[in-house]
Amino acid sequence: MSHGDAFVPQRYILAEFPTPDGLLEGTRKMREKGWKGLDTHTPYPVHGIEAALGLGRPAIPKIVLAGGLAGAFLGYSMMYFMNVVDFPINIGNRPPHSVPAFIPITFELAILLGGSSAFFGSLLALFKLPQPYHPLFESANFQRASVDSYFLSVEVPVGKRPEDIMDDARLVGATNVEVVEESER
Repeated sequence: MSHGDAFVPQRYILAEFPTPDGLLEGTRKMREKGWKGLDTHTPYPVHGIEAALGLGRPAIPKIVLAGGLAGAFLGYSMMYFMNVVDFPINIGNRPPHSVPAFIPITFELAILLGGSSAFFGSLLALFKLPQPYHPLFESANFQRASVDSYFLSVEVPVGKRPEDIMDDARLVGATNVEVVEESER
């Protein structure tokens, strides 16, 4: 960051809802009003929240498929190269390229890379973990999000008034609404 750049803190509206159904309906209505940057925070998974947030199909199955296919290709091509090209040995008059002998290692590497891509692709890429800091952590009320409260956070776009989002959140059923501003980055 150069000296001419000014720090522009991220601002969020944190709205608390009394019930999971209220959160679900409030999230749906806030998205219908056109607000972007919505996220929900609940102590347990709430059925239907993905549809209320407007999330599409998850990308994890595609990531796992790509990892599994890459593992199968690497395993099979590695054994083919070693047994046929690099160091062919005729033992007991068996062919150097024997498909049934290559299946176990091909399967194992497909599972290994598929599982690894699921773990690393989802946690590091999709979930953006580890994320030791988020501006919402500065709210004292937000500590209850993992215990007994249902929160909707809306990122305030640059140039927009937070009061407009707060008013909309109250209209859709939020009981407690506050502005949370990032202190530093």
